[in-house]
Amino acid sequence: MSMSICTKRGDEGITDLMFGRRLAKTDSRVEACGAVDELNAVLGIVRNAEVSDAMEQWVDDVQKRLVGLMGVIATHEGDHTKYREKGYTGIEASDVEWLEAMISEAESEKGISFRGWARPGKDGQLASAYLDLARTVCRRSERCCWAVEDDALMTARLFLNRLSDSLWLVAREASAS
Repeated sequence: MSMSICTKRGDEGITDLMFGRRLAKTDSRVEACGAVDELNAVLGIVRNAEVSDAMEQWVDDVQKRLVGLMGVIATHEGDHTKYREKGYTGIEASDVEWLEAMISEAESEKGISFRGWARPGKDGQLASAYLDLARTVCRRSERCCWAVEDDALMTARLFLNRLSDSLWLVAREASAS
């Protein structure tokens, strides 16, 4: 049995969270979830911008984690136990460590490092420009998550911080190819 996407439940400016709670569409939790959703969409463009198989796999791995992250954000702080009991995924410390290892590898083994502000698109590489766009959306997503008063989002905030750094490095790598 499928449900129509057109429920009309949001016509008054209120939307559903997981487990039936409702919030104003202007609530910081809804803003944060929307920002991460936008990040996920931009990464979908990156996947289709003629990137290497390794890059496409990395983006897919990030997107899988972002889906879990959106679930955590879309869960009211009083329902996080239910979220875990239902077996839904979230962002764990190991996800942050995965990005930190990727950053370390890019800097130490690939020699990519911060040497000043980038000029997105200057190199003519579409993938690089979209990765920079994803980075800026990721930074906004992180700021939005900080605006949500929910301690369960701490690891998610760290993940988004590391992801924005990773996206900067990956964009520099893509611009060099």
